[in-house]
Amino acid sequence: MRRSLDQWFETENIRPVIVAECEDSALLQVFGQRGLGLFFVPSVISAEVQRQSTVKVIGRVSAVREQFFAISLDRKLKHPAVLAISEAARTRLFD
Repeated sequence: MRRSLDQWFETENIRPVIVAECEDSALLQVFGQRGLGLFFVPSVISAEVQRQSTVKVIGRVSAVREQFFAISLDRKLKHPAVLAISEAARTRLFD
């Protein structure tokens, strides 16, 4: 998501002051919860993050997209578990 955010900032001529960068989403949520800055999360999990961290959504950036990949050796998915995960992602995350 970082690359997409950087591109969006550039397009919108936004120069954020970055005071911390970390891969730990829980740490980011703590900073945001304490009012020490903003953090971005995918829309698909925003309700859960709000529930867990008592933070609020202040905006959505539709131009920023996150990509997910499923890699398989087979051209056609066959394994029932992989099929179930793939179908759940299509129907629950992206519809």
